[in-house]
Amino acid sequence: MTISSGRFGSHQSIAGGIHLAFERGESATCDTLQIFNKSNNQWAARQFTAEDLELWFDAWQRSGLDVACAHNSYLINLASPDPALHEKSYQSFKEEVERCQTLLVPNLVFHPGSHVGSGADAGMKRISTSINRLFDELGNDTEVTLCLETTAGTGSNLGATFEELAQIIDGVEHTSRMGVCLDTCHIFAAGYAITEAEDYETTMLKFSDIIGLHRLQVIHVNDSKMPFDSHRDRHENIGEGLIGLQAFRHFVNDARLAHVPMLLETPKGEELAGDIKNLRQLRQLQKSAS
Repeated sequence: MTISSGRFGSHQSIAGGIHLAFERGESATCDTLQIFNKSNNQWAARQFTAEDLELWFDAWQRSGLDVACAHNSYLINLASPDPALHEKSYQSFKEEVERCQTLLVPNLVFHPGSHVGSGADAGMKRISTSINRLFDELGNDTEVTLCLETTAGTGSNLGATFEELAQIIDGVEHTSRMGVCLDTCHIFAAGYAITEAEDYETTMLKFSDIIGLHRLQVIHVNDSKMPFDSHRDRHENIGEGLIGLQAFRHFVNDARLAHVPMLLETPKGEELAGDIKNLRQLRQLQKSAS
């Protein structure tokens, strides 16, 4: 398939057939896509048929779009202290990695999970142990990069600090397939300032020092309905929330991030009008600094 030279896109639905994400992405003016590779709110996954895969790869080839990543199911919690839920989460997570491999999707973005009162260190250790088990079981059969997503830090959810993500990665034996997805709404809600140029640079230097920019594989570009350091995750259209346009100008014009796909998870509206408007805004911010 042809890889797009652009890097702006959005999450697209796979309703009616996974291949339809490409048609929707083209309608939304995307360069690149994020998808679910199965239902995001069900444990069970319908197995891909030969026809599913033929339609997927044909649509990819025709579209010329890139596929940046899949996002895993919201049900999965690798940090869970409950043995039954943890094992169910692990098996579902493993299946999603294998589905990414089948579809040639390079990255799987996942929320670290919640320690559910068992303690942050214990929760992070369970995540690292699960990933080590996954790599042991799959061996060299997967080339998928696992991307921990930054979170807003609501309740006992892990991943609201760069240090927590680094601790999880440090607990993995084979880190070459470990990446990070930075969500602008989430880090803003978690207390990382990004609106003013000086604050943005401070935050990015912290990320570089603690995690390493080489691990940044995906950026979710979302404005925030909620205030700075609120620890509440509510996405808003670009420039219509409390982060402000200036922050997104920093991201889209940062030469260090030129290779990183930037994906919307913002309100879509009728006929993907929200995606079209938000992607236009990002491209205009990039042009305005040229």
